[in-house]
Amino acid sequence: MEKIDEQHVSQPGLVVLDITAADEEVTVHAVMAGLGEWWATSGVAPVRREPGVPGVKARIYADIRRLGTMM
Repeated sequence: MEKIDEQHVSQPGLVVLDITAADEEVTVHAVMAGLGEWWATSGVAPVRREPGVPGVKARIYADIRRLGTMM
């Protein structure tokens, strides 16, 4: 996973969200899509699996100052 850079959180309202879930399709993709409805996000990100570690992980970036597609 890439390091969180200062630009990712350089202003109030910018966030980095790390998501960990048991499955990719039902949970991780649904969470990323749902967040995109509320806020401007980097979209559905690639999902990673770590050998020997249960579940899947994804990271998205969001700007909670800007509305997503739901508004």
